[in-house]
Amino acid sequence: MTAVVPIRLLAEAAPPAPAGVPQRPLLRLDAIGKTFASGTVALAGVDLMIRAGEFVSLLGPSGCGKSTLLKLIAALAAPSSGTIDWPQSAYTAEGQPEPALSFVFQEPTLLPWRTAAQNVHLPLLLAGVDRHEARERVREALALVGLSAFADLHPRQLSGGMKMRVSIARALVTRPSILLMDEPFAALDEITRGRLNDDLLALFARQKLTVIFVTHSVYESVYLSSRIAVMTARPGRIVADLAVDLPQPRLQSVRHSLAYGAMCEQVSAALASAMAARSAAE
Repeated sequence: MTAVVPIRLLAEAAPPAPAGVPQRPLLRLDAIGKTFASGTVALAGVDLMIRAGEFVSLLGPSGCGKSTLLKLIAALAAPSSGTIDWPQSAYTAEGQPEPALSFVFQEPTLLPWRTAAQNVHLPLLLAGVDRHEARERVREALALVGLSAFADLHPRQLSGGMKMRVSIARALVTRPSILLMDEPFAALDEITRGRLNDDLLALFARQKLTVIFVTHSVYESVYLSSRIAVMTARPGRIVADLAVDLPQPRLQSVRHSLAYGAMCEQVSAALASAMAARSAAE
């Protein structure tokens, strides 16, 4: 007889929206599945709802389909089953939702022969934005990430954290309303990672962004997020959707609070239960 592993399953609706966050969904994923040509089933029956103004982390073990799910949301790949709907949005002729999406990958992926400013300018160049407007928007984006003084340096002259800041500036230069981030700080040292966590929270508040953030760090997800969606091992599905009830703005001091520790324990337990439930099902 298969053991029953206790886990708080995802309800029909996500947790209540934090104060100031609209109740209506911006994005809804229903029964999303993804099977690759190799036969690998990456995702199975993923249900997720995102509201405008939320910071939602997708948390799970390596290989659970977090990055794949982010690419499906960005329309960089198509789901094998299920639907991705933008209830509040019209669509472009190419089938893209009107809310501007920007994607920050795990690696900065900067062109080595272009300066920081020229790398940030690239999306505007491809979009045919007027040169004078583009110059102002690049200046603004670099200022947002604290790199105004480094605009003329090439990637080889920048630290790992500065390269990631350039990558974030390149995402912000298109003035998106939704920022998709795929473990952007995973390769950085803890001090740099912590500093960029704080910078990201400041940008999230200042730019009034909606952020969907992929991570495998419980501590990072709790510090950054308003909600955490916990995923099982492959094939990934969301089995817990947890609201993070910590003070805003989120200051470093919260990491030493009892509430932060308790939330980390709750998320860790949900992740462990998800892993155990998957093992029991096999």
